[in-house]
Amino acid sequence: MNFQRLSLIVILYTYTNCIQAQVAVNPIYSNISLDFESRAADLVSKMTLEEKISQLGDGAPAIPRLNIQQYHWWNECLHGVARAGTATVFPQAIGMAASFDTDAMIEVAEIISSEARAKHHEAQRNKNYNIYNGLTFWSPNINIFRDPRWGRGHETYGEDPYLTGQMGMQFVKGLQGSDPKYFKVVATAKHFAVHNGPEPNRHSFNVLPSKRDLWETYLPAFKDLIMDAKVYSVMGAYNRVDGESASASWMLLNDILRKQWGFEGYVVSDCGAINDIYSSHKIVNTEEEAAALGIRRGCDLNCGDVYQRALKKAVSQGLVGVKEIDLSVYRLILARMKLGMFDPIELVDYAKIPFETNNSKAHNEKALKMAQKSMTLLKNNGILPLNKSSIKKIVVIGPNANNLSALRGNYYGSASNPITIINGIKAQAGSDIDIVFHKGVPLVTSQDNEPQVLSKEILKDIETADVAVFVGGLDASWEGEESNEMREKNGVDGFYAGDRTKIELPEIQLNALKSIKKTGTPLIFILLAGSAISLNGLEQELDAFLAAWYPGQRGGDAVADVLFGKYNPAGRLPVTFYSSTNELADFEDYNMRAGKGFTYRYYKGEALYPFGHGISYTTFKYSDMIIDKTMIVDTDDILVSVKVKNSGDIDGEEVVQLYVKDVESTTWMPIKQLREFRRISLKKGEEKTVEFKLSPIKDMRYYDALKQNYAVEPGEFEIQIGSSSRDIRLKKIIEVKN
Repeated sequence: MNFQRLSLIVILYTYTNCIQAQVAVNPIYSNISLDFESRAADLVSKMTLEEKISQLGDGAPAIPRLNIQQYHWWNECLHGVARAGTATVFPQAIGMAASFDTDAMIEVAEIISSEARAKHHEAQRNKNYNIYNGLTFWSPNINIFRDPRWGRGHETYGEDPYLTGQMGMQFVKGLQGSDPKYFKVVATAKHFAVHNGPEPNRHSFNVLPSKRDLWETYLPAFKDLIMDAKVYSVMGAYNRVDGESASASWMLLNDILRKQWGFEGYVVSDCGAINDIYSSHKIVNTEEEAAALGIRRGCDLNCGDVYQRALKKAVSQGLVGVKEIDLSVYRLILARMKLGMFDPIELVDYAKIPFETNNSKAHNEKALKMAQKSMTLLKNNGILPLNKSSIKKIVVIGPNANNLSALRGNYYGSASNPITIINGIKAQAGSDIDIVFHKGVPLVTSQDNEPQVLSKEILKDIETADVAVFVGGLDASWEGEESNEMREKNGVDGFYAGDRTKIELPEIQLNALKSIKKTGTPLIFILLAGSAISLNGLEQELDAFLAAWYPGQRGGDAVADVLFGKYNPAGRLPVTFYSSTNELADFEDYNMRAGKGFTYRYYKGEALYPFGHGISYTTFKYSDMIIDKTMIVDTDDILVSVKVKNSGDIDGEEVVQLYVKDVESTTWMPIKQLREFRRISLKKGEEKTVEFKLSPIKDMRYYDALKQNYAVEPGEFEIQIGSSSRDIRLKKIIEVKN
């Protein structure tokens, strides 16, 4: 062998070894030039069964040999990054829904996701891989707020499927971002599906919705978020639906979610829901069977540790196959890759968001703007806005006037400088107005025989005031998620395990309002709560009634802005306010037509304040409603326009609402349904034309249970345009033909 040939052999041998070494060092899953799908599949193929199973709980350990970092999937951002230190706190979800402003919604979500990214990368730099520091968020909650007694209703966007879908879609888009390669964060649509109380029964309750109610009320918002907004994660619910655990339902997770809607992301159980399959629902007998059922039915990630504890044994028992586990692990690894977690950080633009963006001055101002937009004025006899020049003394009283908890709702972050209602009023009033504050009464008391709830000294103070502002309602310690804390309050009149048993304002607050009214001093009621409240007829005696929801860190400023006329309110009710608990049907009945009917779509009584209601300091005139076609087939689109003019003396905003009513039908239909809305700004005297596009196949359909598909029944439909579901200003009939 000559030297030249020997040298060539040595070179080839060395080159081959180098290539092999390079492949070992840089496997396919590390090759950033390849697609995420190929990389994720390669990474999963290199895991042992034990390693795969380890990744299927909310707390996933590191796998150093594969360069897989420890990760915790559980994060919350319902109205700001929650449970991760200081963050901008926006109004609770129900308050943001009251804005009826989709543009504002996406702006809020973009801010939240920016703060989430900033917090995540700061945590990474500090080697903090614990819970609430990741990029996968279990928000938004798009369950339908069917009954005002449900404690978690304030986490939602209200009672209407269309409004919920519209607000939810913008929230998802703002969270997940617009980068063509990487997610900003991953949003999660929850709780899939048919989940809205009662809280104490959620771990064992079997919901039996009609097919019509399932497809017309409980599923549409999920479909919107999955098919239009491309939400990448879905969380199952605790309850059963038609006998199947919602977190392990073949109907929900396979037939509907993946086959019909084409969902490509991953499914996560609600926390402890896999355990419920055998411990509460009694669907199976062991945790191994529960774990296997969850994986086989399409629940990829277990919030809890049943998968991690029981899946290996389930495999050995033949209850579930390795390939089925592989698919779930693949979906989870793929999500992490789409977040940029396996790529050099410099390639991910979202990773460059500075930590200083968190809780910035600009974000604080957006929190104020969203709080302003959520303010919903329900009644005003002319007392508002308050005239500073004619007022010398205001008594601010009530348990929520200086209650930080009533700003936040639940699932919240820590605001750096939250403004309570009393502090907001003081800042706005100026030095010429004497602001006197008394808490007066607690939110709730179990004592039923107090002879006088307000002291003589307080009442005397009120008698000498120009106006009394009572700030009452509830907070999330009384309405919210079932918990040990909530269970401890069982037996208190009106409350049970996070839910309410009646919708009336707690009696101690009602008594306080009555005492104030007897003084003759004008009375303004500020409601901080997450749902509908009845005042037992006392609302008729109020001079003004403002629903402020749980308004976030700048809530005090937003309320004061409305009181003193710095901001003209335009919020609208995303839920119906009923006159009393007696108007409500059985809480456990998911039939939307039960009793007098649930929500404005089916309620046959007279609402205290209807869905979509809210008033302004100015007035608006509607005119010239035009529909381009009055006789159509179900495949046609129709264009609807209306002129809206600010006919008052000050600038303001109006929420123009379009409803559709089926005039002729051989099957039962909702009374009416919101199908479009637009929030517009009008200077005094200004007129704008608002345009809407409707499609019968989308806006006039019902679900045909026999054919298992949507259909449009020929006949007359009334197109209604107005300022609320009751305040219809203009309407016209169209006819749909075969």
